Amino acid sequence: MGPRLAVLAWRNLWRNRRRTLLTLASIGFGLLLAVMFTALQDRNFADMIDIAARMGGGHVSLQHPEYNDTPTLTRTVQDTDALVEVSEADPYVDKAMVRIQGQAMAATAGRNLGVFFMAVDPTREDEHTFQLSKGLVEGSWIDGPDDPGLLLGRRLAELLKVELGGKVVYTLVDKQGEIVSGVGRVKGLVSTGAPSADAGIVILGLDTVREVLGYAPDEATTVALFAKDPRRVRAMRDALVAAGLPEGVAALTWDEVQPDLSAFIAMKVGGARFMELVIMILVAASIFNTLFVSVLERTREFGILLAIGYSPMQLFRLVVWESGWLGLVGVVAGGVVTAPLYFWLATHPIDVSAMTGTDEALEVAGVGMPPELRIGIFPENLALIAIFVVGATLLAGLYPAWRAGRVEPVEAINLA
Repeated sequence: MGPRLAVLAWRNLWRNRRRTLLTLASIGFGLLLAVMFTALQDRNFADMIDIAARMGGGHVSLQHPEYNDTPTLTRTVQDTDALVEVSEADPYVDKAMVRIQGQAMAATAGRNLGVFFMAVDPTREDEHTFQLSKGLVEGSWIDGPDDPGLLLGRRLAELLKVELGGKVVYTLVDKQGEIVSGVGRVKGLVSTGAPSADAGIVILGLDTVREVLGYAPDEATTVALFAKDPRRVRAMRDALVAAGLPEGVAALTWDEVQPDLSAFIAMKVGGARFMELVIMILVAASIFNTLFVSVLERTREFGILLAIGYSPMQLFRLVVWESGWLGLVGVVAGGVVTAPLYFWLATHPIDVSAMTGTDEALEVAGVGMPPELRIGIFPENLALIAIFVVGATLLAGLYPAWRAGRVEPVEAINLA
């Protein structure tokens, strides 16, 4: 009886073709909106997380347990070479980079300012691990970890009134709490994508800073780990902790290191989820209206079916089948409508600089975003949307289906 009910339900849908088509259109439009909302946030929030990781501590940071709360240069991790070797053996980890980062004072003949410095090994870094590797706008990069030269943020160079080749003195507080200084000439200017960072970033050679601070050759403040799949950072952190980290080393995920960015993304995701819920409610209301009116119009028909031997449960299943068909066909129709727009937007990013009136990147929680919005949906989220749409149609059909099974045959047949 099941297949027969499915066929009968399919035919019943098309007895009022216009109403069914309007309902399918509402389902398709709801699916289009849900997919676009989700695709926009999936791609752009993933980009924000990736950029934030490449601007400093990676997707997971190995650091002193107290460094995140009090990021001073006295809180370091030892045996960084061994940490890199162990980390890169983990199946979740793509690359591990040693870095020293913290606050300093930069001074020139014209001015002195508080800055944030990062000491890296440029021979190991690339654009996949260090955002600024592709941010050079003038001059050249430092040649190696022991290069005494330095790079400045483009805006910082203007504030310090220094040009390429100019001398900059940077002052730090070493492990013993003593004030120490280093000096370097400006080899290049970089753009971070974030205006505030451009006004305060200094990039130095890793070994050069180690020497200034009196660090050991395998000592640093951070070992930045980059995930093969950024969505698995918690699994990556948990695997490292389970494998056993040395005493005095803590593993923190990007959201623990950058809570402001995490809170912003969580807020935006929550807003998008609310909008998707509203869309699903509207879709369900449209389906409910279609099925309920259909049941009311077919009351006499249901009475006849009951009189010739159909059971109330069979009528219930018949209407549920109708709602299921609406959901399945609506998902297919929505996919047909959504696919061309999705692929066009995926290959033609939205230029938000035209709306903001500036070529500078947008900045959120200190992270610069490129002036283009791209879309890209995670497969599991796409599947979840499809399941929600079909589930909403089935739920919307439960009451009309129950109403159909409650029809009294005699009263229904006597309806004129």
